[in-house]
Amino acid sequence: MKTTLDELQAFAAVVDTGSITAASELLGLTISATSRTLGRLEEKLQTTLLRRTTRRLELTEEGTAFLQHARAILASVDEAEEQMAARRMRPAGRLRVDAATPFMLHVLVPLLEGFRARYPEVELELNSNEGIVDLIEKRTDVALRIGPLKDSTLHARPIGTSRLRILASPAYLKRHGAPAEPGELREHALLGFNQPETLNDWPLRDADGNTVHIRPTIASSSGETLRHMALAGLGIVCLSDFMTREDRDSGRLVQVLAGHTLDTPQSINAVYYRNTALAARITCFVDHVVEALGQRPFGI
Repeated sequence: MKTTLDELQAFAAVVDTGSITAASELLGLTISATSRTLGRLEEKLQTTLLRRTTRRLELTEEGTAFLQHARAILASVDEAEEQMAARRMRPAGRLRVDAATPFMLHVLVPLLEGFRARYPEVELELNSNEGIVDLIEKRTDVALRIGPLKDSTLHARPIGTSRLRILASPAYLKRHGAPAEPGELREHALLGFNQPETLNDWPLRDADGNTVHIRPTIASSSGETLRHMALAGLGIVCLSDFMTREDRDSGRLVQVLAGHTLDTPQSINAVYYRNTALAARITCFVDHVVEALGQRPFGI
């Protein structure tokens, strides 16, 4: 049977205080509990560590030798705990973050300078994936996900919302005109996703009251690619506010079918596996993102 830290602490406390009674007060235990703990340690080691007299306790030769090891172990544990406490105060280590390319470029990258200034000892590793990644398989600490969450094994912390808009460049609209109602989209070049198909559900209602599902004229797996195609005047696109705010503010992209567009905010969450002791570097990163964004809808 292995020696426990409680037994080592009891042994060291008895030696330091000179009596089981004083050691019990120091450890917050009863005298009988301290005595049993000390006896259990000697039984495991099959040796006598302390010679008990009517007046005091004296270390045996074996006790003197074992005390050095016990103190070294206890000091090592104290040092480890202090280091963990220091890491909580000053987070450190590698932090792997995953997000879709548009969110990485338009939301996270602008926040990194401030994060690095606050937490210089955190080593960031940023990965962009257009689909949903397995956090364990990809050794990811935290991922930023947009839309409904399905994995119940993940802890999710909301960081904001972003609404969808139908957009086109002024050059495209000058050449082809703007659709006046959703049904007229059939006459236009539409930019959409090749997967999953649900991303081609646009926040519009057709004449029958059904959600408009478009068939892309040009399809891509990347929202950022679709944005650049829209800026190039290749068609009409449906994108989230967080990646088009500057384009809309500058007039590079303009909203179409505004009166027909449904207010459908997308939830954005930071997700990570549920741990009893969450690493400080994850907490400080998510806190920084939430603080910087102010939990306001992106693009507004």
